[in-house]
Amino acid sequence: MPDGSRPPFPPFDEAAARRKVLAAEAAWNTRDPEKVALAYTPDTVWRNRDTWLHGRAEVVAFLTAKWERERDYALRKSLWTFGGDRIAVRFQYECRDADGRWWRSYGNENWEFAENGLMRRREASINDLLITEAERRIHGPRADGDTTDIPV
Repeated sequence: MPDGSRPPFPPFDEAAARRKVLAAEAAWNTRDPEKVALAYTPDTVWRNRDTWLHGRAEVVAFLTAKWERERDYALRKSLWTFGGDRIAVRFQYECRDADGRWWRSYGNENWEFAENGLMRRREASINDLLITEAERRIHGPRADGDTTDIPV
């Protein structure tokens, strides 16, 4: 949007929270760091595993390095809970490393939004599991209209 806002806006109801989660998933699946960073406030604060980031420039640099390292990245997110200006999600993504090994990463994220719908805080806890190619279950972005939750 021209003013930088990103609906839906807090406070979130369930439908709005689900739309926010699916929009975030779709953006991340583009693997375009500049596009993804626009969903965050200019002064956003992130914790991703053991790394702290401050501001969009650090987010772009982080995501650029991430997607150079995590090849064929494909992500699924699902709503965990929501309230006011906060949303919690669980997610899984799969990717392969430079040696061709496949990984599934599981995690939870806590999000906090500004009034304009941009995310001002993101905290992610993530665990990685080595998988075989035959064990993959995420093959690219979600199909249009698919809103199913990720399998456990």
